[in-house]
Amino acid sequence: MDLRWDLVLPRWPYILEGAWLTVRLTGISVGIGLVIGTLVGIARLARPWPVRSLASAYITFFRGTPLLVQIFLVYFGLPQVIGPIPREIAGITALSLNSSAYIAEIVRAGIQSIERGQLEAGWSTGLSHAQTLRHIILPQAFRRIVPPLGNEFVALLKDSSLVAVISLEELLRRGQLVATRNFRFFEMYIFIALIYLVLTVGISQLVNLTEAWLRVGGERGTPARAPREPVGS
Repeated sequence: MDLRWDLVLPRWPYILEGAWLTVRLTGISVGIGLVIGTLVGIARLARPWPVRSLASAYITFFRGTPLLVQIFLVYFGLPQVIGPIPREIAGITALSLNSSAYIAEIVRAGIQSIERGQLEAGWSTGLSHAQTLRHIILPQAFRRIVPPLGNEFVALLKDSSLVAVISLEELLRRGQLVATRNFRFFEMYIFIALIYLVLTVGISQLVNLTEAWLRVGGERGTPARAPREPVGS
C-alpha cells in the first residue's frame, strides 16, 4: 500500500485548529451540562411529583433520541421559532442538552449514594433541606461522581464529531476537507483517530489525577448507574 503521509502531515496546523475547536465545544458543553444536569438531577429527587415528572421527561427525551436528531432540531428547527442560530451556538446547545441528561442521572445516583444519616445530621444542626444539600450532600456526592463525569466528558468529546453535519469545522470536519482535496482518506482518518486517542487518554489521566486528589481516607464511592446506559434499564 502506498501511504502518502507527505500529503497529510503538512496540514497538521490546520487540523489542530479543528482539534482545539473540538476541545472547546466539549469543555463548554460539559460545563453547561453539569449546571443543568445538577439541577435536573436534584429535581428527579424532589418531593412534588410534577417536578419529578418534568425532570424524568427531560432525561428520557434527550437520552432516548439520537444526538444527531437533536443537533438538527436545534440548528434547523429552532430558527423557525427564534430566528437564525450561529453554528457554534447550535452545536454547543445540542451537546449541552444531551450531556445534561446523562449528567442528571449521574448526579441523582451520586446523591442517593450518600447515607441518609448525613441529611438528618444537617437537619439536626438547624440547616434547611436546601442548605444541607448544598453544604453537606453535594460536596460528598461530587467527590464520588468524578469517574463517571470523566467518562461523560470522553463520550461527549467523541460525540462532538457529529456537529460536522452542520459544517462546523471541528477536528473531523477539517480532516474531511483536507481529504477531499488530496484524496488521502486512509492516512487522514488514521491521523484524526490518533488525535482523538491522544485527547481521550489525556482526559482519562486528568480524571484519574483529580479522583486521587479528591479521595479522602481511601474512600472510593461510585454511583449505581453508568453514564451511558440504555433508557429504561
